[in-house]
Amino acid sequence: MNKIRKGDEVIVRTGKDKGRHGTVLQVFDDGRVLVEGVNLAKKHTKPNPNIGEQGGILDKAMPLDISNILVFNPKTKKGERVGFRVGDDGSKVRVFRNGDVVDI
Repeated sequence: MNKIRKGDEVIVRTGKDKGRHGTVLQVFDDGRVLVEGVNLAKKHTKPNPNIGEQGGILDKAMPLDISNILVFNPKTKKGERVGFRVGDDGSKVRVFRNGDVVDI
């Protein structure tokens, strides 16, 4: 079970996009995550008339290292670290370090 999952609202801790929010689109096996609207790079594309694709310069989201993001806590309006807690029934849930449950 990963601490950061697809669909989590996260905030960037370091780098050129420090402080920006986004949603996790994909988590890679090598410890990187793709966050929507963060760490954008310019990609130059050629037009392809066979599939109706226009050419030009596109913004493409690039992966970030998982250590550079924190899960956003809506109660405190800050990014916080995530841990795990095992409930009485044996189920494992993600919790913020202050005790709030991440998955509601």
